[in-house]
Amino acid sequence: MSALLSNIIEMIEPLDREAMAKAQARQNLLTKPQGSLGRLEELSIQLAGIQGRPIPQIRHKAIITMAGDHGVVAEGVSAYPQGVTAQMVYNFLSGGAGINVITRQVGARIIVVDMGVATELEANPRLLSRKVALGTQNMALGSAMTSQQAVKAIETGIEVVATEVAKGLDIVGTGDMGIGNTTASSAICAVMMGKPVAEVTGRGTGIADKQLALKIEVIDRALAVNCPNSAQPLDVLAKVGGFEIGGLAGVMLAAAAHRIPVVIDGFISGAAALIATALSPELRNFLIAAHVSAEVGHHLLLRYLGLKPLLDLGMRLGEGTGAALGIFLAETAARVLGEMSTFAEAGVSERNELGD
Repeated sequence: MSALLSNIIEMIEPLDREAMAKAQARQNLLTKPQGSLGRLEELSIQLAGIQGRPIPQIRHKAIITMAGDHGVVAEGVSAYPQGVTAQMVYNFLSGGAGINVITRQVGARIIVVDMGVATELEANPRLLSRKVALGTQNMALGSAMTSQQAVKAIETGIEVVATEVAKGLDIVGTGDMGIGNTTASSAICAVMMGKPVAEVTGRGTGIADKQLALKIEVIDRALAVNCPNSAQPLDVLAKVGGFEIGGLAGVMLAAAAHRIPVVIDGFISGAAALIATALSPELRNFLIAAHVSAEVGHHLLLRYLGLKPLLDLGMRLGEGTGAALGIFLAETAARVLGEMSTFAEAGVSERNELGD
């Protein structure tokens, strides 16, 4: 483990319980029956604890979407060719993808990072080129990356967050792009959660039954070839992970170190969270699960992490689309806590405890 990674992990501290208690006290005074806003109330209190403010604020919002290719695509595990990764990155940069539409609506900025696309992308001022390598190796034949590359991927995520913090950052969402990355994520889930591969492996880009069976067989083969150690998250990342997955793990760790809430997207972000929380269990309290994906293993993953998703919309696009919606809900929760009147301020009678 590098000095940078060790230092970031050491910076992650528990939630601020005093700020949370004050947030709860204010929630109890607002002009509504206590608990009537449900998860929004819980979310506002979590945000207070993360930021260390009784009334959290969310003004500067960002989605960090990381892209990388996977050598395991050569095994035929995806419905789309590998070249789609680069094509979709260009779509992000031109503003035409689903994540662009939703971030515009939410008022968040999007940071697109090339972590390891298998081709050299054209220079673009809206693209952060942080390529670890031209895609991972085929994990069905051997390790997806070296241990040094695994650490570099995480460090890159840490460095990207540091740059965004300097610009102003109150909340961050995670997103991904990479043909084959549900295969890598399923492998990570199987190892880290101790689940059978078939139980956590879904259809990804929409593969049919025969291809799904192949995908499961390929992952089983990759685990047999590599023997990743579930007690060593960096080993798991190196042997069956992806550069964008490592980068997202770094984003999560760095955000928590800076007391910034992290809204995680779907299955790939969840796999990154498995790596990151294994490195720092305290990180879990800084994570907000935006939604539960239609990908079969995602609900098991969230249950394992102890996270309750805010939404269940049957989404499985990735890119950070679910995270952007989660940021909207987090901002709503913070604004309700800070802007809603108390009974005293509004001149509204409080509840009669002797009544119905």
